[in-house]
Amino acid sequence: MTWSPTAPLREAPATVPALAAMALFVVWATSQAGYPVTHWAPGGLIVLALLGIALALIRPVVADMPIAVRVALGAFAAYTALSYLSILWAGVQGDAWEGANRTLLYLLVFALFACWPQRGTSTALLLGGWTLALIALASFTALHIDAAGAAKLATLLPAGRLDYPSGYPNANATQWLMAFWPALLLARGASLPWALRGLLAGGAVLLAEVALLSQSRGSLYATPVMLVLVFAVLPGRIRTFVLLAPVALGVAAAAPAALAVGDKLQAGAVSPDRVHSAVGAMLAAALAVALVVALGAAIETRRDFSAQLHRRLHRGLAVVAGATLALAVAAGLAVAGNPVTRVESAWHSFKGGYGSNTGPRLVSGLGSNRYDFYRVALDEFAAHPLLGIGADNFQQQYLVHGRSEETPHYPHSVELRTLVQSGLVGALIALVGLGAALLTAFRALRGGDPLSRSVAAAAIAVFGYWAVGGSFDWFWEFAGLGAPAFAMLGLVCALAPRSQRPARAPRAGFSRALPVAAVALTLIAAVSLAAPWLSQLQIESAARAWTKSPLTAYARLQDAANLNPLSDQAYLVAGDIALRYDDVNRADRDFALALARSSDDAYATLERGAIASSRGQRATALALLARAVGLAPRDQLARAALRLVRQGGRVSLEELNRQILLEAQQFA
Repeated sequence: MTWSPTAPLREAPATVPALAAMALFVVWATSQAGYPVTHWAPGGLIVLALLGIALALIRPVVADMPIAVRVALGAFAAYTALSYLSILWAGVQGDAWEGANRTLLYLLVFALFACWPQRGTSTALLLGGWTLALIALASFTALHIDAAGAAKLATLLPAGRLDYPSGYPNANATQWLMAFWPALLLARGASLPWALRGLLAGGAVLLAEVALLSQSRGSLYATPVMLVLVFAVLPGRIRTFVLLAPVALGVAAAAPAALAVGDKLQAGAVSPDRVHSAVGAMLAAALAVALVVALGAAIETRRDFSAQLHRRLHRGLAVVAGATLALAVAAGLAVAGNPVTRVESAWHSFKGGYGSNTGPRLVSGLGSNRYDFYRVALDEFAAHPLLGIGADNFQQQYLVHGRSEETPHYPHSVELRTLVQSGLVGALIALVGLGAALLTAFRALRGGDPLSRSVAAAAIAVFGYWAVGGSFDWFWEFAGLGAPAFAMLGLVCALAPRSQRPARAPRAGFSRALPVAAVALTLIAAVSLAAPWLSQLQIESAARAWTKSPLTAYARLQDAANLNPLSDQAYLVAGDIALRYDDVNRADRDFALALARSSDDAYATLERGAIASSRGQRATALALLARAVGLAPRDQLARAALRLVRQGGRVSLEELNRQILLEAQQFA
């Protein structure tokens, strides 16, 4: 089957809005991976509009949809509804609203890609276009680093880890490696042009090398898990092995130079010449692999191998693959030593925190504060097993019950996030939806033409890598990672075989009510996505204007508070501005308004306690400061302020806020 770039639009009109969504995902990839609400919320409105246009112009035949796809859509919609309902019992309702909106975004993305049947050519255009765009972005990133001077390198690679353009090294590595797998798996198929296969293979090398610059331990451990899943679950194992061999050699050839950049920068000894050499090695390895794979693909395309020769090659490669696997396992056991001892050591490292890590970062151990995050998450799940604590409401619980100095907003695990924030009910609904979608995906892997099967394998690998990495990190909160993952899950569902039964005409009353309900739900979803976004824009505008025009800033913050009636952020910022202008009365009022919306806000409680102390209101100050310590027991400033008031002293607002600012700068 010959691939044509114009065929998809004729075969599947829904490809057009899906392409627009893919372009949005690429835009998110260029800046902070879609994490800020000012990025993903307007993007959510775009996806909502694309879905509405598609539903109006290309009406899906629901009767033709596989039952599993309908079950998945229903379950994901139910999980989204539960996320919104959790606002009712969430401690921080503004955060719960934002978390529910993000879940709505993923539902909209999945529906946009799953509701209409697709062909191999159309899905190849969608997935291949996104993959090639990420390869181009990775190339730009490498060249951008190469062009940076010594001073700028420290900002692009803080602590020796590349966090550009996502702002978080682990998300950075995941962004590139989510594109690595479709680049690898598409390049192995014989249905694409030989030049494109070579480009994808070389791009896979470059994506892996740029990911190495972030020195993400999570990606290092997620990769072997993905390799096992790819060879255990996806068909075409021999072709995967044949392509993986040159790609792995290319990555291995340039990896030492790429890793040395971060190691030397962390030690303060990196030079632009070393970075230039590393980038040159990365590009050379990618080019070499691209040429080798393109040559092999051209030979395969132009020579008609006999069936007998093909069987012999297949058997020979199977023997080589088996021997390679045996050697890899043996080498791994030799390096790791006693497996039981290794597992015990890894567990102690995981529990020991950052201090248990020794040596180069990628092989330094599993030490981090995640053990403590997971402990608190499981304790909260045990305390609220049925419906959870509410979407995105983990931070306050960790402030109270955590032991580390970090203040994580999220549990750093998509599974624990689901359990602790939506309880058993939410977890079961999510499992039903995911299971139905994966069942449909496995049908797509075994049906259709070779190109469809190849795209289905590549698409499910994107979702798989996101899910594996998200099991021990907070990737759900990065829309630039989560949205492409759910798009690929929907895309593989769209490739599943569909029935051709004639659709039954809907009842007259139902057909009249359905458009009205659809319009109403669309308007509600649009308002839900737009209000927090516009509120945040007003807050950011006030933050820029307060030094020159505090009254303008106050007005914009009031608008922000009105737009988002569940969040206390606008009042917190207004209180901070008032303190800068020594307007203590206004500051106290704004912090009180913040607490009226979020009674467990430790910062607003601390500030009100300090204000009461500065006014000589000792009893009020003691009560507020004691509560601030109860809400954040490890906050040394709150503890010091309470101790001072108990000893008969008064808190200095100027000194307290200077220390708070200093801590914030050190954290940044």
